[in-house]
Amino acid sequence: MKRIFYALVLAAGVACVALQAWAQAPGHGMPDPLAMLQRIQAKLNLNTSQQQQWDAAVAQSKSAHQAMRANFQQLKAATQAELAKPEPDLAAVAAVADQVQQQNIALRQQARATWLALYGTFSPEQKATVRDAINARLTRMEALRQHMRDRQPAN
Repeated sequence: MKRIFYALVLAAGVACVALQAWAQAPGHGMPDPLAMLQRIQAKLNLNTSQQQQWDAAVAQSKSAHQAMRANFQQLKAATQAELAKPEPDLAAVAAVADQVQQQNIALRQQARATWLALYGTFSPEQKATVRDAINARLTRMEALRQHMRDRQPAN
């Protein structure tokens, strides 16, 4: 995502194509963090208070995701509008991109704070469950990266 943003700022014309493809299928092929969390939820044995915090964190994460998608649609529309002009103002596109990035950073930080507040209420056993799930996910991701590297032809 950051690569697309920086590419847009540096070369708006080239990045516009990538941004359009990305906006049509955001997260395509990427793992869903909420799905991972929901898989371990039963293992956590949440108490009533933790369950309420969990539900609030899920709702906030989903809301933030929807808002970020809307922000990127705004960026896509602004980019298309500028590129339709005979002399596009790439500085204006960069300004919109900066604004979208700042908004999305704030949304991510708010959602993260909610999850971290919940994590702060966890017992050592619950924290161990989270740790183990994160380690398992990192191991799977590394195996996937290695698999992709192995499939690349040698130069």
